Amino acid sequence: MVVSTLEGSGPSPVRRSMIDVDPRSWPLALRVVLVTTLLSVVALLVVGAYLSSVIADGLYEQRRDRVLEETLEVRGDLTESLTQVSGATSTQQQDAVSAFVQTSGGQGGGDRREVALVPVETTGTVFPVASSDRTLFDEVDDEFAAAVAEQPETISWRSIGREDSWGDTAPALLVGTRVIVPGSGSYELYLVYSMQEEQDTLAFVQRVILGGGGVLMALIVGIAIVVARMVTTPLKRAAYAAERMAAGDLTSRVEVSGGDELARVGESFNDMARSLEQKVDDLTELSYVQQRFVSDVSHELRTPLTTIRMASSVLDARRSDLPGELQRTTELLSAQVQRFEVLLTDLLEISRFDAGAAELEAHRENVDALVERALEDLRPLAGARGCLLDVRLAGGDVHAVVDARRIDRVLRNLLTNAIEHGAGHPVLIQTAADDDAVAVVVQDQGHGISPEDAAHVFDRFWRADPSRARTLGGTGLGLSISAEDARLHDGWLQAWGQEGRGAVFRLTLPRRPGTPLTRSPLRLERSLDRWGADAAVSPTPTGELRIGPGLLPDLEDPGSDSFPEPDESGGVR
Repeated sequence: MVVSTLEGSGPSPVRRSMIDVDPRSWPLALRVVLVTTLLSVVALLVVGAYLSSVIADGLYEQRRDRVLEETLEVRGDLTESLTQVSGATSTQQQDAVSAFVQTSGGQGGGDRREVALVPVETTGTVFPVASSDRTLFDEVDDEFAAAVAEQPETISWRSIGREDSWGDTAPALLVGTRVIVPGSGSYELYLVYSMQEEQDTLAFVQRVILGGGGVLMALIVGIAIVVARMVTTPLKRAAYAAERMAAGDLTSRVEVSGGDELARVGESFNDMARSLEQKVDDLTELSYVQQRFVSDVSHELRTPLTTIRMASSVLDARRSDLPGELQRTTELLSAQVQRFEVLLTDLLEISRFDAGAAELEAHRENVDALVERALEDLRPLAGARGCLLDVRLAGGDVHAVVDARRIDRVLRNLLTNAIEHGAGHPVLIQTAADDDAVAVVVQDQGHGISPEDAAHVFDRFWRADPSRARTLGGTGLGLSISAEDARLHDGWLQAWGQEGRGAVFRLTLPRRPGTPLTRSPLRLERSLDRWGADAAVSPTPTGELRIGPGLLPDLEDPGSDSFPEPDESGGVR
């Protein structure tokens, strides 16, 4: 029986929410699809951004080169026009400049071009003129004009944004150069080329990339789902087969198809299942033989044991007539025969549990009354050991549907062990109940047990200290039988303690057999200090009774008190 030292409460809501959001608890197929999708999104974003950047740079450079070529052509045409009117009047020069600017300023679509001419040094009077809108001069700031003036032989440019008729900002390229015409002076030529067509082209390409990325993502998700199912379907089959095996169906196998790694896993699982089934069959057969052997031997030994017990009874009855050495031998024989009879009884009970033949004869019982009855029978033993019994019964409704004989046996085993191993220290017996369960705690302050020993204390024939001699019973089956009795009631029998400080045994029973237990009315892990336990465990004790040699009143003496007087601690002296 597995001994738990934790209360039977379920996980808290906070803990449950933490479990729910843990990605490691999600299905494998979902994690594969999510990881594939996330990585694909990242990859598509990187590739899309790179392609968009490359295409944008290519469109810009292509448009820039064409703009520079056109600017050289415009500058040549302007130089030729101004050369022709170099000897004309100022009015003729102004008209020629205005005509050239209006002619050079294109008005069509994406190739729209605006021109502005600013005279720097002229022989006549020529005013600045623009092809369409004089706001073009606002785009030329002092910094750009200075750059054009510093490098008159080259062409300067920069990207700008201009508002269109709808109020939107459209990209454009501002180009500036200086034109020097002998006899006419120097002029700064500014041209603005619209790049809306390139912007539209880039937007179209980006939409295509985005749409293609969406279609590609859908295909990737579909492929990931198919691949995840290919991988997880065999694993699900193996998990289902393993669950069936865990439930007891050792014939469960995995359907294997193909010859890949997953098929090898399935074949290995099936080989393991066949081997496990064979070993379990062998162990079951061996266990059955052992159970049958124990049962048969126990039954067969009852006949000679009866004869030995009768002979021992005869010798014990005539013990006073025997010499001193034979009297001691007869006493030892009688004690060992009784111990042998207890051992046979325990072995027969164990064989019933192993064969599944143990049944409950359950009735509604008062657990406090069962505890009191067990205490009454064990008070002489406690008195011989000088052990203080601290009895703290819950009172009230502590009824449960139990097999009184089996619960009495559990209580006797727990109390006997506590008294025997308590080293004369007080033993606490406490009961409590709630709506679903009743509980009994037996706590001693003796040799104690370690948490590691608590996990084995209910094993058959287990002893924490094999060198320690047993003076009471000592078959090594008492706690094991008690654990089986508790399990038969769908209850718990648990142990906890600390070496050198004491041990705690807790019996928790449902009000009715078959009701699942989730918690116990009494704590298992508690203070092993007596007075600390008084304050933390039992605020309303029902009293304690100290029993020991010479402490009971002589009922045959009419002059004696009927009851001992209480001491300062509330006990009895």
